[in-house]
Amino acid sequence: MQVAIKNAKIVLGVSAGIAVYKAVEILRLLVKEGADVRVVMSANAGKFVTPLTFAALSGNPVYHSLFDSQNSADMEHIRVAENADLLVVAPATASMLGKMAHGLADDALSNLHLAFKGSVLVAPAMNEGMWEHPAVKNNIDILKSRGVDFVDPAFGALACGVTGSGRLAEPSAILDKVKGYFNPRDDLNGIRFLITAGPTHEPLDPVRYLSNPSSGKMGYAVAEQAKARGAKVVLISGPTYLKPPPGVDIKPCKRADEMNSLVQEHLENCDVLVMSAAVGDFAPQTLEKEKIKKQGAAGLVLKLVPTKDILLEVTKRKSGKLVVGFAAESQNLVESGLAKLKKKNLDLIVANDISAPGIGFQSDSNQVTIIDREEKIENLPLKPKREIADILLDRILARFKNPE
Repeated sequence: MQVAIKNAKIVLGVSAGIAVYKAVEILRLLVKEGADVRVVMSANAGKFVTPLTFAALSGNPVYHSLFDSQNSADMEHIRVAENADLLVVAPATASMLGKMAHGLADDALSNLHLAFKGSVLVAPAMNEGMWEHPAVKNNIDILKSRGVDFVDPAFGALACGVTGSGRLAEPSAILDKVKGYFNPRDDLNGIRFLITAGPTHEPLDPVRYLSNPSSGKMGYAVAEQAKARGAKVVLISGPTYLKPPPGVDIKPCKRADEMNSLVQEHLENCDVLVMSAAVGDFAPQTLEKEKIKKQGAAGLVLKLVPTKDILLEVTKRKSGKLVVGFAAESQNLVESGLAKLKKKNLDLIVANDISAPGIGFQSDSNQVTIIDREEKIENLPLKPKREIADILLDRILARFKNPE
């Protein structure tokens, strides 16, 4: 089915950053699709691109000032807010995220946001340091808790001269997300997903544990997108700061054996298992009851034993389930992925190079290779994890419909 947004009433909110030039392309794409777009600009956005540019491309007046607009006496922002189906803020700077999270309304865009009652989609863009700052992360969490949706920024060259996360998502990616609001996909309806995510913690003593840097973002993205596309989702999560996606049945755990028990418990009631968790391969042989004390200059010798291989346990009782594994590798990516695919009798495996900078653990983006049991190799370019999740779900759906 072709997705169309013709005649959809959309507000494009533009805040002040160098990525404003991309907002012009976003507007052009929306208008080309037939949307009726009203542009609202923050106080300083016009210093990068003039309101006249947006007015000419949209064919509508641009709301850019609380007091100087010729229509301000008519409560212009209230009229725009009442009549729109969707508010898209792109780019959203760190400052605008703060205003939106805390209810500030000192310019046209932040003012309209408070008056808007419909769905809100935000595409942040900023310096990498800003994007990683705890205050920005907290503001994003606040907005997400209110139902605000995000198109995460990409990894790439930034205006400040560095390469990192914070680059505005491509206009085509933002357009695809917008389309989903008007023709949401429901192609996974009736399919039951069991997904694992995050790290595991293997305790040494009451205060220490062995773990890895996994954030759980990839597994949570798969769970969120699967739910959005109509699936029933159970998410088994190791320790992570992420908030569970709405409507997903969350099962928290810490140790590898706890995750294994939960997977075995819920396996029979799923159609698809996606093992994206970074499960620890080893655990201490002995758990000390008291905190291990430092003994001067003497070192500490730990004896480690392997944890149970959850995927191998699953394949013993696979029973027609479609099973997807993940492989975080530092060398021989494809060869290692193929070996794991065969050894564990998987239908698909997603391999990524954890040694590459800016992707993988903790990152909002990744660059992966998807390999199927026929050894077809698909190399994906660097993409936000949510986009990778949707591509993976497309591949899962294709195999689910055509298992041969």
